[in-house]
Amino acid sequence: MSHQPSIRPTLSNLQLEFLKLYADGIPETDLKAIQRLIARYFADKASDEADKIWQEKGYTVEEILKQHSRTPYQAPNE
Repeated sequence: MSHQPSIRPTLSNLQLEFLKLYADGIPETDLKAIQRLIARYFADKASDEADKIWQEKGYTVEEILKQHSRTPYQAPNE
């Protein structure tokens, strides 16, 4: 039987910070507020990236609105 080295997953810097925060225990209202902050952070980051791509591609709102991108409806029996 060969000995396989054990794999220990390491925690990220973000996980370590959260562990420090939660070690003291925080009220549920604070937890919810932190979750909203994190969600807002990633939403803003995604929006910034989308804006960057739009600029790189030269997209305009008018151009996008003119495109017909709906899938034609097909009845289930067709």
